[in-house]
Amino acid sequence: MDQKEIQEQVIENYKRDENMMILVFAQWCVNNDLNPETLYAKAYPDQINNPSLKQSIELVVPKEESEHIPDQTVIGVLSLFGNDDLAFVVSEEIEKRQKEEK
Repeated sequence: MDQKEIQEQVIENYKRDENMMILVFAQWCVNNDLNPETLYAKAYPDQINNPSLKQSIELVVPKEESEHIPDQTVIGVLSLFGNDDLAFVVSEEIEKRQKEEK
């Protein structure tokens, strides 16, 4: 592999992993009766029509068919990709849910 092919492979891997992160976020939202587009818009109001988010939403399954995604997993994955604003919005939703459960 030459340098250009290696760079292309790295970029492709990053895009695939980023799509997986968005899918985890979207599935977590569905599992917690939240709208992924609404939460995403809170964090990134200038990116409302994110094609990767729309594609991921098409791939989510009903929460009854999904594995449980721990709160800390979704926050960790979002933070890993530098989506701190979205991780913050998710954290707010977690806090709301925990207050309602008390």
